[in-house]
Amino acid sequence: MTPFAPGPLNRNLSRRSLAAVGALLLALAVMRLIYAGMFELRTDEAYYWTWSKESVLSFLDHPPMIAWFVRAGTAIFGDTAFGARFTGIVALAVTQLLLVDIVRRVTRDLRAMVVTVLMTEAALYYGLLMAKVAPDVAMIPFATAMLWSLVRLAESNDGRWWLAAGLFGGLALLSKLTVVLTVPAILAFMLLPDWRMRWLKSPYPWLAVLVALAVSSPVTIWNATHDWASFKFQFVRVTAPHAFSLGTFGEFFGLQFAQVGFVLFPVLVSACVLTLWRGTRRRDPVSLLLSLSVLVPFAYFLWRSLTLRVGDTWPMFMWPPAIAVAAINVTRLVEDGWSARTVRASHRWIVTSIAVGIPFVVLAFLYSVAAPWNLLGRNDPIGTEAGYDGLAARAVQEMQATGATWIATTNYRVYAMLRWHLKDSVPVIQVNERARFLGFRDPGMDRIKGKPGLYIAQPDDQDRALLLNAGATLQPLDRFNTMWRGTAMRSFQIDKITGWTPELNPAPDTPFYRPPSLALLVGRMSAV
Repeated sequence: MTPFAPGPLNRNLSRRSLAAVGALLLALAVMRLIYAGMFELRTDEAYYWTWSKESVLSFLDHPPMIAWFVRAGTAIFGDTAFGARFTGIVALAVTQLLLVDIVRRVTRDLRAMVVTVLMTEAALYYGLLMAKVAPDVAMIPFATAMLWSLVRLAESNDGRWWLAAGLFGGLALLSKLTVVLTVPAILAFMLLPDWRMRWLKSPYPWLAVLVALAVSSPVTIWNATHDWASFKFQFVRVTAPHAFSLGTFGEFFGLQFAQVGFVLFPVLVSACVLTLWRGTRRRDPVSLLLSLSVLVPFAYFLWRSLTLRVGDTWPMFMWPPAIAVAAINVTRLVEDGWSARTVRASHRWIVTSIAVGIPFVVLAFLYSVAAPWNLLGRNDPIGTEAGYDGLAARAVQEMQATGATWIATTNYRVYAMLRWHLKDSVPVIQVNERARFLGFRDPGMDRIKGKPGLYIAQPDDQDRALLLNAGATLQPLDRFNTMWRGTAMRSFQIDKITGWTPELNPAPDTPFYRPPSLALLVGRMSAV
């Protein structure tokens, strides 16, 4: 049985309904544009912006695609929040179009296509937070395009679509390495249906692998010239032992309910399980591909959450195909033999997920950019990373008063936010963890060497001892609190630093070179 519905598109929605949906989608798109422009960049976003100012093949933390995305946006709109985030908005639109086309080819059902778009809008991460800068934002459209290419392959039986899948897979690898979690789904797509011998004997799947490796070669080349630093870094992060924790397990589920949807999350998981059962029973390549591209990563992150805090954005590449699966699934229930009551209930759950999710996304937008309240005090996740513009302004005042010409930090968040707000008008250097900055340009050593600077860190900063042990003299100048909606969020100490010049390229066995500890990395990766 072919997984693709025959015949022309079933236009089972009125023009009035389509016009209403179109108006809603336009309003939500405008909302994202406003959010991208009005919501000040957060720490990780500013960090990736600093990458966009460098000309290197890759980075210790991630592949380079997100830096290229940011550079493209800022080339058009300047070094503004909107410019840094612009390509994320484009990435969402591309992802939606690809999902709609998958659903169209499989179902020929206009209502299912519309539901697909509305479900993406009803998920907080896609409806709003995909406007933020993160490597996952770059990976999502490419990973979706890879799956779309394989759906086109199943529809046409044209092996050349393998090459397109390899191209998009390589671009996804240039964005974030977790896309490898889709490999089991692709193997099932290739090997479980009856066509497996054809593809095992065909050169196209193997050429697709070569295409993916060639496209993603900047990451390999960078690692080969830097002692495989990024691969070692990620391997240590993944394999390091952690104690069993029900807290991180519960937090993982809580994040999925919040970012995917209180109703939509269970709807997507149940649809993928049912589709996997259908695909296994019928040996349907598309059902196997789409369901396993969700369930395999979900199982992996579920397992990892028992011992490790799974970052907010890590699983976000797997839910777009789940949305397509859910839209397709409701069109397949009747032919599966489910009762009319079950079919109606499935429709109601999807409608409910949209009706609950979209208002939640709108409320999150309003709280982020318009509400005057701070509901969680110092623990508010939005306010925690706000107020750095004030810190940058105070730093400029202290530099003018003391004659300091540069700023030192030992925290990548502070480094990134100061560079963002000061726009490189003065040299800002993270003096430790220099493995993060392999191949970066000279920040202006002629303005640093032999001249006083400022050291900015939180009062309990443990890395202050690094500078003192290296011979630096620190003279306390001031304390400053970042503010958000009338609440003091974080406290920083500003010191004058003399008698020491930072080394941009310290030896790998020195404390100034070492990459961030696993605990710091986990905290950074999960704060988006």
